[in-house]
Amino acid sequence: MGLHANPPVWLKRLLIVLPFILVVVVYLWASDARLAENPADKILPSLSQMGDAIQRMAFAPDRRTGEYLLWQDTLASLTRIVIGVGSALLVAILLGLNMGLFIGFRSVLLAFITMVAMVPPLAILPILFIAFGVDEFGKVALIFIGTFPVMTRDIYLAVIKIPREQLVKSLTMGASSMALAYRIILPQVLPRAIDSLRLSLGAAWLFLIASEAIAATEGLGYRIFLMRRYLAMDVIIPYVAWITLLGFTLDFLLSLLNRKVFSWYTESKK
Repeated sequence: MGLHANPPVWLKRLLIVLPFILVVVVYLWASDARLAENPADKILPSLSQMGDAIQRMAFAPDRRTGEYLLWQDTLASLTRIVIGVGSALLVAILLGLNMGLFIGFRSVLLAFITMVAMVPPLAILPILFIAFGVDEFGKVALIFIGTFPVMTRDIYLAVIKIPREQLVKSLTMGASSMALAYRIILPQVLPRAIDSLRLSLGAAWLFLIASEAIAATEGLGYRIFLMRRYLAMDVIIPYVAWITLLGFTLDFLLSLLNRKVFSWYTESKK
């Protein structure tokens, strides 16, 4: 197949699903082999065992609390991650935009933001829990600190790539500094900010699960590490698959938002 070959639609779709099919086939083969040797094996549960676990976690109320645990955990985790990355994006847009346009902001903040971006967020997790407690604020703070410096630098780089001639013409025609920043430049960097958010979601999920594993009473990460004590892989594997699906869905929705609202941006990338 040459560099410029364009395979038919059916072949494209087959190539997309082929890796997933291979993973499922390998898993089913390994699971069947282990269960044939030891029916009580918990490491690679069968599809029926995972189906029973999903039924128990998602569609049957918990005997102790009466809650549907999967949906309770999902709501708790999504609330934390939306607040964390949402606030990080707002701060990143504000700082990145002003750092890219105004030398004073850049001189004060660029070195500091660069240094903060180098700090491993998981290394300061104990500090956050000591300073802010183990409640919701500490978990959201970890997601915020782990994502906003990278997004800030990305937006800053997008701003400084805007042709200087455009800035000069805007000011020459009477635009104020605030109008230049928020009415002319901001709409141009918003789609890049959404792309930056998409790239940061993977790290945000990592920070969320780490914080929930250490100190939480509900959440997807909390449930996975709780089930680990009992080697309940029939629960852990569906939870991991559910987190993956949630992450993919969020990424798809953000990509769709860019295509619908900023079609000029997505067209320019083709």
